[in-house]
Amino acid sequence: MTELLCDEKIEPLGNNMKIVVSESHTFGTDAILLADFAAIRRKDIACDMGTGCGIIPLIWCKGQTNSVTAIDIQQKAISQLEKSIEINNIHGRITPINCDLRSLKGKVEFGRFDLVTMNPPYKPIGTGIESLSEAERIARHEVMCTIDDAVGAAAKMLKFGGRFCMCHRPERLCDIIVAMRQGGIEAKRIRFVCEREGKAPWLVLVEGKRGSKSSVMVEKSLIMKNTDGTPTDEFRAMFGDYMDGHQ
Repeated sequence: MTELLCDEKIEPLGNNMKIVVSESHTFGTDAILLADFAAIRRKDIACDMGTGCGIIPLIWCKGQTNSVTAIDIQQKAISQLEKSIEINNIHGRITPINCDLRSLKGKVEFGRFDLVTMNPPYKPIGTGIESLSEAERIARHEVMCTIDDAVGAAAKMLKFGGRFCMCHRPERLCDIIVAMRQGGIEAKRIRFVCEREGKAPWLVLVEGKRGSKSSVMVEKSLIMKNTDGTPTDEFRAMFGDYMDGHQ
């Protein structure tokens, strides 16, 4: 039986999949939206960088995904993911790696991946109120990973034509597009996420392709809630049976 630490608990993700979360390593709406936006294909060789508790790989494994590498710099996060793999009996489908994405050489095979994702730290160093715990500082502030670091790592791992998908705050969109182009990844698809119709977006989802020509499509914004506060049909569909058990 998998032994949990005192701050860890098991949450259902739907479709008989479970995840181990803790106060230090849990997940939010943005990660679930990114997992859906990336639209992984069955034969894709994929990697989720800064995976945390492994929410994105575990969502993908609710389907028929066969090969996902999950990277995180924090050992506790990787340990949680290993427990989730054990609980779900999905050995061999997810490969957890504890390392700094700025030092990937020898840890992963470069030029191999069809899809790389990352839900990165949103706050630059010195902005906002820095979290008290070290784990939260690493997850929320760019102390260990900047946008340039994320794009640089993805560029090394992707094969030609491979996709890099990330989410971030809308005010960082220019930084993302510039970093991608400098790294040989061209932004191809952008989608904004709004809480309600008429509200300013709180999240942007960006997909880039390695070695692609310049041409970007801005998709219709995703609206999360109807005027009465209930989830829109599209937003509910992205969460699937996970939302049914968490309302």
